[in-house]
Amino acid sequence: MPANTPAILPLSSFDLAVASALVLVAGVISVAMRVGLHRQLAVAALRTLVQLVLLGYCLEFLFQLDAAPLVLAWLALMITAAGRAAMKRPSRTFRGAFLRGWAALAISAVLTTFTVTAAIIGIDPWYDPQYLIPLAGMVLGNSLTGISLTVDSLLETLDARRGEIECLLSLGATRWEAARGAIRTALRRGMTPILNAMAVVGLVSIPGMMTGQILAGAPPMEAVRYQIMVMFMLAGATAVGSIIVAWLVYRRLFNDRHQLRAELIERRND
Repeated sequence: MPANTPAILPLSSFDLAVASALVLVAGVISVAMRVGLHRQLAVAALRTLVQLVLLGYCLEFLFQLDAAPLVLAWLALMITAAGRAAMKRPSRTFRGAFLRGWAALAISAVLTTFTVTAAIIGIDPWYDPQYLIPLAGMVLGNSLTGISLTVDSLLETLDARRGEIECLLSLGATRWEAARGAIRTALRRGMTPILNAMAVVGLVSIPGMMTGQILAGAPPMEAVRYQIMVMFMLAGATAVGSIIVAWLVYRRLFNDRHQLRAELIERRND
């Protein structure tokens, strides 16, 4: 890269307008083929634009103030939004599901993010929003998918196999022995997206963080090291979050008398 070339080329509003033509093309194809996705594309594009612009202003504000209470408040807001998104996706729910999903996300996100920032990167101060907020965002974005899939699979299995599970319990099986198969299946499903991503990273896809660092002028091998750290971070966070939420759901739906509380499971109408 020539010395007089900036690390990353700035984009103007006109450049973004040109990029929006790609979405417009997809919308035109949807209309022409009567797929019916043009409205969803328009709404999604508008939400992307508004949400990212607002995020940019908020992050600039946080970076300038550099205050720990505001950074932690923003982190709590991110966790709450992620918990709400994660627990809205499963086809079944139960009373108290959001609180358990939020707790799993909070524990996995805080544990993983602060391990990376404090023990691996060693940022100073520990709440530096330039590192903490983006890393927490990546963790939450991946963990909520794993948690959502875990809850969806576990509730679906417990509901569909209610008779089989109650039969095992009546024959003397403990609640853990009766639920173990459903939990194992749920955890496998919850971990599938991150395992698939790890299997093809570097062969099929160049992840976003690595791409951003390369575009910003970082040496490729330095970008690779950071991406390896990120992939391991995401895998760990997804595993921890999925295990915690599976345990919390299990404890809610099986009582101390080793009975399945299947009546607590509710099907969503939407």
